[in-house]
Order: sequence, then C-alpha cells, then structure tokens
Amino acid sequence: MYLRTALRAATALSLISVGAAQAETITIATVNNGDMIRMQGYTDDFTAKTGHEVEWVTLEENVLRQRVTTDITTKGGQFDIMTIGMYETPIWGANGWLVPLDDLSEEYDVDDILPAMRNGLSHDGTLYAAPFYGESSMIMYRTDLMEEAGLEMPDAPTWQFIREAAAAMDNPEEEINGICLRGKAGWGEGGAFITVTGNSFGARWFDEEWNAQFDQPEWAEAINFYVNLMNDYGPEGYATNGFNENLNLFQQGKCGMWIDATVAASFVTNPDDSTVADSVGFALAPNAEGVEKRANWLWAWALAIPAGTQKEAAAKEFIEWATSKEYIQLVAENEGWANVPPGARKSLYETPEYQEVPFAQKTLDSINAADPNNPTVEPVPYVGIQFVAIPEFAGMATEVSQEFSAAYAGQQSVEEALEKAQAITNETMEAAGYR
Repeated sequence: MYLRTALRAATALSLISVGAAQAETITIATVNNGDMIRMQGYTDDFTAKTGHEVEWVTLEENVLRQRVTTDITTKGGQFDIMTIGMYETPIWGANGWLVPLDDLSEEYDVDDILPAMRNGLSHDGTLYAAPFYGESSMIMYRTDLMEEAGLEMPDAPTWQFIREAAAAMDNPEEEINGICLRGKAGWGEGGAFITVTGNSFGARWFDEEWNAQFDQPEWAEAINFYVNLMNDYGPEGYATNGFNENLNLFQQGKCGMWIDATVAASFVTNPDDSTVADSVGFALAPNAEGVEKRANWLWAWALAIPAGTQKEAAAKEFIEWATSKEYIQLVAENEGWANVPPGARKSLYETPEYQEVPFAQKTLDSINAADPNNPTVEPVPYVGIQFVAIPEFAGMATEVSQEFSAAYAGQQSVEEALEKAQAITNETMEAAGYR
C-alpha cells in the first residue's frame, strides 16, 4: 500500500521529466543494508517519473566490495551504478574510473550535502559519488538494562565504563549479552571497527615514515581489551558477526550495548522490527582514559557511475532521484522521519520534524566529531579514520582483519595476530614502494 501512497503523495521532481531521455534499464550494485533495501521498494516511483527500469544486484558488504572492485578494475561493465564509499571514491575518481558528478541540476542543490560527505566523496574538488546516507559510529544501549544495573550512561563514556556496564548488563540466563561488537573479517567490517578502537587507544596503522605500528603497545592494549571484553560479555561466535548480525541480535533484545554505525539507530528504534524499540539510548563512541580520540568513524554509502557505461544519462537521473531532498520527503511521508536516510544533507538537520527524532542530534554530533585529516593521537602520513586512503589498503587490511578474527575465535593468540599484521603491512608497503 505504501508504494501506491508514495506515488500519489510524492511531488514530481522538477529535475526529472518523463521522456527527457530514452527509456533505459540500468543495473545497480548495492549493499544489503536496510536503507538500500528500502530504496528498492520505491523504485516504482523513479520509473513512473522517468520511464527507466532498474535491475538490482544486492550483495553482502564484503562481496559487494569484491564484485565492484573487480568490475571497475577490469572494465567489466556489469553495472551502470555502483554503491561505494569514501575509501574507493577519491582513488577511483583520480584514476578516471568514475564519471564526474559536476553537472548535477541546480534543483538538486549539491551545496546542501554536508561538507564532510562532499569532501570525502571528491577528488581535487570534483564530486565523484553522491551520498545516499552518511554515518559515523556511536553507542546504542538498552536504557532499561542500564537503569536496572544502577548505572547512567555518560554522554561521552570511556572504554573502561563500557566494560563496567557490559558486566552489569550481561545475563546469560536471559540470553542477554552485555555488549555486541563486530568481529567479522573484512577491511570494512571488523577491520573498520578495530581500527577506530585502535585510534581510541592511541594506536595508528603507520608512523610518518610508513612503518607499520602493530608492534607498538597501544595496539596490544586495544586488541587485548577488545578480546577480553567480548570473551567475557559478548555473544558466542562474535568473530563472524558484522553489522547485520549484530543488528539482528540487538533488535531481538540480546545486547545490552552495541557500538556501530549511526545509521542503525532508525532500525533499533523501529517498533515493527525491534523488540526493544522503546528502550534505546545513544551516546558518543568511547575512548580509553586519557586518550583524546574516540572510536568514531566517518563513512558514506554513495552512488557512483563507472566510466564507460552506455547509460550515463539515465544513471545520473537515478542518482539525482535517490539522493535528493525529494526522496527524503517521500520516505518521511510514508514511513516517518525516523526512517529517512540520514547524514547526507544539511537541510535534513534543519527540518523541525527531524530535529524531534531522538537520535538525530547525536548522529550529527558524531559525524562532526570525526576528522579524517587528523584520525589518530600521533601524526600519520595518511587521511582516513577507519581506513587508510591508499590503494593498497583494502587488500592488506582484509588480510590483517582475518588474522584478528582468527585471534577472536581463539585460533591464535593476540600476540601472534599482531606479529602477522606487522609483517603483512610492512611487506605490502615495501612492495608498493612506500619504504
């Protein structure tokens, strides 16, 4: 029913008109996250406005990254639009692999995109991908369990408080884990989470001479803290849990706390999907005591057009539709303001109705607190918070994350995982000519 309502309620975008271009069928590769699934449900609205049909290829996050990377580097031409992020976009844009989005319509209002998102999706000032949603990371927690434990969540807690709270809320008899965190291998899955955790303990991937730093005490402290926390109060099999697995656990009432993407807030507070929707609170991602950096990242899932597509005009029409103010309004009218894609546009956070959403301000605060140009306590030669913005990172970070996940699963010690991470990283950098 809501799609029919959407078609009636949505005002026609002035930037798109039926017949403006020859009707095409475009193929879009995307991630299986909730907001992307929701977007697919509104595809009829796009087709009604433009005449273009859409074929979706929806993939798990690690598989998506592998598929689109292979396609773009081999010029496979499988996709007319790819869902990529802040890591890939500037690198691929610099290589000439993406169509510049420098001619979007005036009505689209590219200046309304949050500066953090525009900058992260640009190269040399040219936008190469449009953000569907933007995110940082934050703490989501059960307010009822926190109250029962006699604790009060600070606005900006330390990791030490998080461990105390996890211990107090952990209840194996009721199948409640004190905390749920990512452990799944993949540079953008568990790799992203442990990187920002490392940042929050004062660790870094490289020193200023591109020497790997996994042999430094800050990394040992961060990984050991994480492993002990999760072994004591996390779910069984946490080494294979990523975003979607932990989302399901939290929605089922099986997590006292979850530290992950701010975009998850709309899903854990949606009473149609979450059994604990009415008892969720939010706080900034934690830091270790005495460390100024928090475990928050900066990311956007964005839509980009691979160079060489034969359907560039139709692809741009889709990107304008899916990342527009009008799309946000469409979702708000049919599913409520709490369910619109967050973190991409300034105007959203100026909307009175959205300001009433309980997690809106905390999401914006988390995004604004993330500084890709200064991600660590000690200086580094790279840009990026949960990633290092160099082409070699994806491959070596995936290998490193696999070693860490093996340690989480008890297949090797933390010390062994760190030794292997050090070797993998230095060998990669030497082969690439950084050292």
